[in-house]
Amino acid sequence: MLADRLPKLWLWLGVAALGAAGGWVANGWRLGQDIAQIKLTHTQEQAARDAGTFAVAQAITTNYQGALNASIQEQGRLAGAAAVATRNAGRLREQLTEADKRIATASAAAVREYAATANQLLGQCSQRYTELAAKADGHALDARVCRAAWPVN
Repeated sequence: MLADRLPKLWLWLGVAALGAAGGWVANGWRLGQDIAQIKLTHTQEQAARDAGTFAVAQAITTNYQGALNASIQEQGRLAGAAAVATRNAGRLREQLTEADKRIATASAAAVREYAATANQLLGQCSQRYTELAAKADGHALDARVCRAAWPVN
C-alpha cells in the first residue's frame, strides 16, 4: 500500500517543490523590480538636486563674470581719467614754472594780485580735497560693510 502511494507522494512533493521554487523566483523578480524602482527614484532625486546646485553655481558664476567685466571696463575708464589728470598736472607744472619766472620780474602790485589769486585757488583746492576725503571715507566704510556682511563658507 505504501509502495502504491509512494510515486504519487513523490509527484506531489515534486509539484510542491516546483511551486515553491517558482514562487521564490517570482518573488525575486518582484523584489528586483522594487530595488530597481528605488534606485531609479534615488537617481532622479539626485539628478534634481544636482541640477539645482548647478543652477545656483551657474547664477553665481554669471553674476561674478558680469561684475568682473564691469570692473575691467571701469579700470579702463579710470586709467583714461588718470592719463588726462597726469597730462593736466604736467601742464600745471609748466604754468607754475613760467609763473615763477614772471614773478621774478613782476611789479609789487602784480605779485600781490597773484598771491591773492593763489590763496583763493588753494582754498578751493582744500575744500575739494576735504569733500573728496569724505566721499572716500564713505566708500571705504561701504567696502568694509560689504566684506563683513559677505557670507563665509
